Amino acid sequence: MDSRKVTELKGFIQMCQSNPSILHLPEMGFFRTWLQSMGATIPPLSRTADSCQGGCPCGPSPTSSSPPEPESPALSESDESEIEIDQEGVIEPDNVEPQEMGQFDNVEVTEDMMDQANEKKIEAINALGEGDLQKALDLFTEAIRLNPCVAIMYAKRASVYIQMQKPNAAIQDCDRAISINPDSAQPYKWRGKAHRLLGHWEEAARDLATACKLDYDEDASAMLKEVQPKANKIIEHRRKYERKKEEKEIREKQERIKKAREENARAQREQEARQFGEGAGFFPGAAGFPGGVPPGMPGLGELLKDPELLAAMKDPEVMVAFQDVAQNPANIAKYQNNPKIMALVTKLSAKFGAPPQP
Repeated sequence: MDSRKVTELKGFIQMCQSNPSILHLPEMGFFRTWLQSMGATIPPLSRTADSCQGGCPCGPSPTSSSPPEPESPALSESDESEIEIDQEGVIEPDNVEPQEMGQFDNVEVTEDMMDQANEKKIEAINALGEGDLQKALDLFTEAIRLNPCVAIMYAKRASVYIQMQKPNAAIQDCDRAISINPDSAQPYKWRGKAHRLLGHWEEAARDLATACKLDYDEDASAMLKEVQPKANKIIEHRRKYERKKEEKEIREKQERIKKAREENARAQREQEARQFGEGAGFFPGAAGFPGGVPPGMPGLGELLKDPELLAAMKDPEVMVAFQDVAQNPANIAKYQNNPKIMALVTKLSAKFGAPPQP
């Protein structure tokens, strides 16, 4: 007999001992009939309120099941925004509109244009001193049109936009200035202030820190001290959120693995039961063993240790006969004159303590 089949049989018997309800599976009907014909008693199928409604016999017993783990609170997608930060000084964003940026590409700026641009810049600064923001804005725009290659012009106009409460317009000018000269501190300073007006604390802290690094400015440093704690609070909150999100993903992954293992174990038990059912021919009916078997009948594992029985089970003729008798015990009469079959019947009868049928 195939040693692998014997091992599977032993495993199935051990499984039946640990969970007798497996014997009540529909495909185990032949096995129950054979056990009862041999005098065995099948334990009744017990159903409890904790067991599945269908009386699933292949699942773990209620006493062996582990208590359900408490569910972790679901992580809301809005958790990241659930942070309180003082929004004093934050304004509504201005509409982003096209701005005069000058012909930056392939432009030839003459000395006369540079001189005119400087004159416009001086006039704009004077207008700022007088508090005429619109005039200053228009003059800086004329200066940019005359000489669009100077980063400080855009930074100066951005400062006017900040005073006019137009942070998005200021950001556009600062972006252009930084693209022209990334080592200039002024565009970072005014862009940092623009982000502060919009409540963009992290961006504000980053730009103001860069401005102070390039060219220390007391005004930028003072504002950096205001926005940095708020930026740090957001960063820490995001780290906490990402950590919770990662932990949730790990728990979900572990739960999926656990469920997959449980399903695999369940499928394996059912497969073992089906495989055992396919081997029904190994066990004859009760016709050759009148009177049944007294209590204390040998186990299947003990029977299969007998080398003669194992050799007989490998004989196709014997197996065909056993399957025939298993389907109809009266067919044992057909094999009364077959010494090979009757020798095996005699052997089994001797083990069960009952004489073979004459």
